[in-house]
Amino acid sequence: MAAEPASKPGSDSFSSAVNDGRTVEECQDMIQRSLRIAPMVKFLKEHLEKSGCAIGDNFIKAFHCDKKISGGYVRGAGIMVCSNHMNIQDEVNQVVIHELIHAYDDCRAANLNWANCAHHACSEIRAGHLSGDCHYKRELLRGYMKIRGHEQDCVRRRVMKSVIANPFCSETAAKDAMEAVWDVCYNDTKPFDRVP
Repeated sequence: MAAEPASKPGSDSFSSAVNDGRTVEECQDMIQRSLRIAPMVKFLKEHLEKSGCAIGDNFIKAFHCDKKISGGYVRGAGIMVCSNHMNIQDEVNQVVIHELIHAYDDCRAANLNWANCAHHACSEIRAGHLSGDCHYKRELLRGYMKIRGHEQDCVRRRVMKSVIANPFCSETAAKDAMEAVWDVCYNDTKPFDRVP
């Protein structure tokens, strides 16, 4: 999800986490752990660098977010992880992986326009499909019990939620864009050889 930070970095550096979340400092430590030990994070970071888009130390930052989102990618600013919506390391890893796929797409596509509903939908399809966001165990924990076809349903649901949040995309435009690019984007597994 491409998003704007809800508050300035460090603005809640002294406060406690809310909603069972983590403080910005705790989340920042979890981000550093993701960068050190999560194989998919390391793989994506390496491929971003190979594509000419090295990420610096401050590329992935923890924020306290006012919106009910887990994180976002903003061209030129990097990745934010919403500390107050994170509880465990796996959640941080998932957000970082998902957003690194957006950063990779932004890096490799010189003409990617986040205001274009089809471009945004394509990156969301790829991030949802390749990140593991829609693994059946995650879906069961969210209360979705469908066994067959759950993964594509989940990706579609999450793409729609994200693209509708784009101020340039109505619900109809988001749905039309997603359907138009689905096959190409769902089957594009770069930088992976196949779906991880």
